[in-house]
Amino acid sequence: MESVRSRTDAVAPPAPHAIVRMPPDARPVLIVVVDTEEEFDWTKPFDRRNVDVSYMREIERLQRVFDDFAIRPVYVIDHPIATHPDSYLPLCKIHAEGRAEIGAHMHPWLSPPFDEQVNAHHSYSGNLPHALERAKLAGLTRAIEDNIGARPVVYKAGRYGFGSNTASILEELGFEVDLSLCPAFDFSSDGGPDYSNFGPEPSWFGSRSQMLAIPTTGAFVGFASQRANGLYRLATKSFFSRLRAPAFLARSGAVERMLLSPEGFRPDDHRRLTYALLERGVRTFTFNMHSSSIQPGSTPYVRNERDRAQFLASCRQYFEFFLNELHGVSRTALELKRILHDARA
Repeated sequence: MESVRSRTDAVAPPAPHAIVRMPPDARPVLIVVVDTEEEFDWTKPFDRRNVDVSYMREIERLQRVFDDFAIRPVYVIDHPIATHPDSYLPLCKIHAEGRAEIGAHMHPWLSPPFDEQVNAHHSYSGNLPHALERAKLAGLTRAIEDNIGARPVVYKAGRYGFGSNTASILEELGFEVDLSLCPAFDFSSDGGPDYSNFGPEPSWFGSRSQMLAIPTTGAFVGFASQRANGLYRLATKSFFSRLRAPAFLARSGAVERMLLSPEGFRPDDHRRLTYALLERGVRTFTFNMHSSSIQPGSTPYVRNERDRAQFLASCRQYFEFFLNELHGVSRTALELKRILHDARA
């Protein structure tokens, strides 16, 4: 296979074909997504030797929270998770009992074949040539099917790295749902995609518009949200960033960039983001986290036992709010796709 050299240009994700807007009286739908991956130091460069997945022996701590609310999450899993018994055996049990869906989550630096330099640019799989991106995803798909017994048809690119070839590759390999888009966030500084102008609604995509993209729920919130993208870009420029302009915008209520996640965001953030999007007519929400946050010290968000307790409590508080106060419903990614497909027919 052709060797891949480092590049500095970022590949922009293609625009979705058809936005799905649910009726204003539709009950809001919650999808829970768990990025299920190896433990590594997030402050250090990418390294193919980082394949420790032993923390997955504790994944039932997280799954029990989902079970208490009758939520079936989708565990999108990468190559180390799919190929180590410490990680795939607990997931086999959860999946066999019908408690979760299994999807694919590709970290290209850990997914064979290894025919590219390990660097930030290539950590976004959408920056790889078509043949290499396809070979890596096909290999990951086989590993998941061989060891867990479920062929994944739900995909989330590691680091949100959806690129110009990703849609056609997903279509070729029989995927039905993509979870890679991350509205309001821009990863172009080290070669990733720019989603700052994307919205949080699902959309049909692919050559036949038969695959469903369900974005991570992220958005600009505040009284200046209509001009948020420009304001936030200006605030994060080096000069203004040193003046803590993003923090000032958030404190003033003008613009705040938020993600629906228990990692780095608090329960009151979750509520404000959800209410803001409901007012805009959004009816689908994805609550996203990393599996490794279940073990203290494995992510920057959970450093000790107290942080873990707060992490799990944040999940419970949001599920209670969404399902009981908002009278929302929980669906898996595939369930939502089939509901929207039937409504479209």
